[in-house]
Amino acid sequence: MQNLTCPNGTHHNSTGHDSLPGCVEGLGMTPAQYNLLYAIYAWTNAVVVILAGFLIDKLGNRFGVFVFSLMTVLGSSIFALGSHFKGSPYLLPMMLTGRLLFGSGNGSLTIVQNRITAFWFRGKELALAFGLTLSFSRLGSVLNFFFTQQFEAKFGMQWTLWGGTLLCVLGFVSALTVSVLDKVGMKQLGLDGLIQQESKKVRIQDIHRLPLRYWLLVLTIMFFYNGVFPFVADASKFIQDKYSGYSQQAAAYIAGAVYDSSLVLSAAVGILIDYVGLRGVFAVGCAALTLPVFALLAFTFVPPLVSTIWLGITYSFAAASMWPSIPLVVPQATLGTAMGLATSVQMVGVGLSNLVVGHILGTKSSELKIPLWRWQQMMIFMLANTIACIVASISLNVVDKKQGGALNSTRKGVALGRGRGSPAEAAPLLRDETGPGGSGS
Repeated sequence: MQNLTCPNGTHHNSTGHDSLPGCVEGLGMTPAQYNLLYAIYAWTNAVVVILAGFLIDKLGNRFGVFVFSLMTVLGSSIFALGSHFKGSPYLLPMMLTGRLLFGSGNGSLTIVQNRITAFWFRGKELALAFGLTLSFSRLGSVLNFFFTQQFEAKFGMQWTLWGGTLLCVLGFVSALTVSVLDKVGMKQLGLDGLIQQESKKVRIQDIHRLPLRYWLLVLTIMFFYNGVFPFVADASKFIQDKYSGYSQQAAAYIAGAVYDSSLVLSAAVGILIDYVGLRGVFAVGCAALTLPVFALLAFTFVPPLVSTIWLGITYSFAAASMWPSIPLVVPQATLGTAMGLATSVQMVGVGLSNLVVGHILGTKSSELKIPLWRWQQMMIFMLANTIACIVASISLNVVDKKQGGALNSTRKGVALGRGRGSPAEAAPLLRDETGPGGSGS
């Protein structure tokens, strides 16, 4: 269970302020303490993923899969155990400890997942593979949203939290299975020893060798997500304040349409991008097409479902074009470090954006209606982030064109040597495929 689910069945990060009262009542916490459970997850992720990425590069995927999936099990177990201490001084420390461990493991597991995916699908259906993993992630969130409320009503909050722990245990078993399959596949290709040799060469100082294209790609990702995630976090409250006739539940469903659209479209979008290539062009296009979303929300009364579905579509294209581009611009041996840095920068950016949005909306009680002009200022801030994303993505395309155009190569232009037919063909993935300019190809 990546997202905490409130006892009343609503997501905190999809329903915004409105989900807090029910959650606080169920856990016996103040709003500040409850929000701290989310903060420690996010900020722990932002810090730990950098070190985790380096460790994965240094010690290998199998080490990362085992250690970090085990941390999610321990974290969720301690968190669920903490719920048995309701009303005691041990409640908050235990739950914070559980969230800290869970956040450290969960964010790091995403890096292992991306690293394994990038190795086995690079030069093939890379965007589709990333899109499918995103779809399953969103499916988990959707199922969590629809079924947790009924489960909690029937069995109680404590058993609900232990149910989340059971899911983490199943994830641990799945991770071990993936580790075995990865080892078998490496031995079949004769690459196991070669990868271990390359891993020993990885140093933390290699960060400065990451090419300019990588950093522009990281900025593109950060600015795009700065617009999406803070909006979704407060979308339910915004819909109820601006548009008449929407209940809390209806507003939450409309806000969740962003992720619902992503769930449906991610795989298809991945297939499209794998077929036509042009990842850099798609990055510019999805950022540019996001601009009207926030303009409509800020200055018109077009039904909000139009905007949330629209944003879900552009978000699907962004996720399928931006994240799978990282393996194309950095060497395989440093991919974990690169993914960790990108994830950290994204989380720090989203965290700072949430602070800015909170300042714009004010600090009054969430039960009060927030003035429309404050919501408009928030949407303008979202627009500013989207414009910054467009600038960063255009710069990315310019630099990419000067350095070989790997991001915008079409399927026909992909070298056949990137297949997995033999160890000789796969070996270049383990080296820094950089030319004199120092940029990854």
